[in-house]
Amino acid sequence: MDSLTQIVLGAAVGEAVLGKKVGNKAVLYGAIAGTIPDFDVLASNFTDTVTALAVHRGFTHSIVFSVLFAPIFGWIVSRYESYKSFKGWSWLFFWAFITHPLLDAHTTWGTQLFWPMDARLAFKTIFVIDPLYTLPFLMFLILAMRQKRTSLKRRRYNNLGLIISSSYLALTFLLKALAFSKFEWALHEQNIEYTQLDTRPSPMNTILWSANVEADDTYLLGSYSFFDTQPITFEKYPKNHELLGNLSEHEKVQRMIHISEDWYTISREDGQLYFNDLRFGLMSLEPNSQNFVFKYRIDVDSTGQVHFTEEAKAPRDGKKLLKELWERVKGN
Repeated sequence: MDSLTQIVLGAAVGEAVLGKKVGNKAVLYGAIAGTIPDFDVLASNFTDTVTALAVHRGFTHSIVFSVLFAPIFGWIVSRYESYKSFKGWSWLFFWAFITHPLLDAHTTWGTQLFWPMDARLAFKTIFVIDPLYTLPFLMFLILAMRQKRTSLKRRRYNNLGLIISSSYLALTFLLKALAFSKFEWALHEQNIEYTQLDTRPSPMNTILWSANVEADDTYLLGSYSFFDTQPITFEKYPKNHELLGNLSEHEKVQRMIHISEDWYTISREDGQLYFNDLRFGLMSLEPNSQNFVFKYRIDVDSTGQVHFTEEAKAPRDGKKLLKELWERVKGN
């Protein structure tokens, strides 16, 4: 999830663990702890694109990290804070650390919660930014912070935030199941044979859902809003995996395929090869768009090494997509 959401979650967890004993300091340290797992993004400054992608939401988003580092941070804080409980501070950091990847597991990218096992837990029920999850949560946290640390209202406000946000997360599973069934029915009605169907919410809402459908040599992309009145339609995107040629055996290419969970297409534009990760869809709702959210240029240097470079996204594309999404959410 986005940084603000993780700060709010960490702060609320910190309040739940130690708020009664240390007041708003629990909120502060919970907020800090809630951001620490995302420090893995710094890897992109020291390594290549493929390695950075593999590291992202890996070790720092695991149970192992939470267990190992919570006592370390707990000991450090207990050394200089007036509240000296090593156990109390360690418990705060553990719960702030572990709830971070548990929330991220609901997104499309997922987390390697069980690292060092090379598997991502990704429920794909919520977008990385969802105001319906974050804003009510934030409101109740602010209300809690305004109360005295021993106040019953303080605990009630904080608990309400945790309960409402968790209930919304639970609701997203039902919404995903409903959307999945709609896509299944549309594929059946249109006599489309397929091998895989993958669904995810569109940006910043759980009303409009997207689907990736794998057929023999193509992928089909479709969308469905709970306000739709017309049948679901699908657009075809050729896999073009053969364009990789001998590059398909290269170690970095294999890693990218693994990272994308085999949801990828290869495109050639002006003689340049591109790797398109389909899991996150397109930056446009226009028919036959090739503007993928995650698109990587493939280059081969003089030594035969393969390099992936993410194509930059223009700010105007994001603004245009938000306008298109707003119209699409309202139905077709």
